[in-house]
Amino acid sequence: MKPRLKHITYIGTFIILAMLSYSCMPTRSIIIDIPQPAQKELPASVQSITLVSQVVDENFSDLPADSLQKKFYQKRFDLDTVIYDVQMVDTTLKALGELLYESGRYDYVIPEARFLRASSNARPAPELSWQDVAALAETFETDAVLSLDYLKTNVVTDFGNDTYFRPNDESYYASVAASMKIEYEALFRLYYPEQKQILLREQIRDTLYWEDADETVRGLFNRFTPVKQALTETGITIALDLTEKIAVRWRPERRRYFISGNSQLRQGDQAAVSGDWQKAISIWEEVAREAGSKSVKSKAQLNLALGYEILGNLEQAIDWALESYETMYRPLTYEYLETLKRRKSELNQKE
Repeated sequence: MKPRLKHITYIGTFIILAMLSYSCMPTRSIIIDIPQPAQKELPASVQSITLVSQVVDENFSDLPADSLQKKFYQKRFDLDTVIYDVQMVDTTLKALGELLYESGRYDYVIPEARFLRASSNARPAPELSWQDVAALAETFETDAVLSLDYLKTNVVTDFGNDTYFRPNDESYYASVAASMKIEYEALFRLYYPEQKQILLREQIRDTLYWEDADETVRGLFNRFTPVKQALTETGITIALDLTEKIAVRWRPERRRYFISGNSQLRQGDQAAVSGDWQKAISIWEEVAREAGSKSVKSKAQLNLALGYEILGNLEQAIDWALESYETMYRPLTYEYLETLKRRKSELNQKE
């Protein structure tokens, strides 16, 4: 019985030490998203956008996935054709709206009648009249109109026999292989009715690829991406391509701040963890003013630098980081100060 009690005592001691070491952790690590300016920044007055398209004409259809796939199977999955798919256009507009909204910069409206009249003889579609643009912007209470004015998707598929090598028995086996590529091209125009100006003409062109192999045809096509799904993925890719050009992008970076030193630093940490950075700043400012210890004071000052960076005030963040550095040198403070200076330099280069 005694050895067992002794063993339990060791386990209990280990747990207590582990809890103490966790409670005495000097810093907390968090990930924050750093905004990256858009490649093609739109005027600050453009905050909301109506999304429409001029490409859907009599050539477009919305075949069910099975029916579309059957057409390719009838050609033994060996086909080179242009597909005009209504669902792909709709996916592009919806994905674009969601991505622009998630960037934190834009609100958007997609009208129920989002497919404007289109002429099959016009490639790309003619520019919208300013009367139509103004009517759309006024009806949906937006600042601008973004129109998909050209879209072409060329689908090329291939199917054939192949061989593959199994390293475990060093043998070659017969297989079947399939490939698919979609060459896409799109043109967007952003109409700004207030100044009767087209702020953006963006042409997007690229190619997506899919390929796979299997021992059997059934096994291969049970998992090979269907054509309809590939078109949907292409529409999402087009939306991503445009969003990367006109919307703020976000870069994740790691930050650390102090959570030990006195009870108020811990209270500030609790507020920060709950997302109330204003409250955390208020607590840390009191510590920075009243702390008698240089160590505690410098910790609170560095925490304040992080708080103001998160709130978007980079200048004040740098000021507090400098105060922390001058109060007491720490490698963490020095590294963070250099990070803030780099961020300021990046912003200055974009201006």
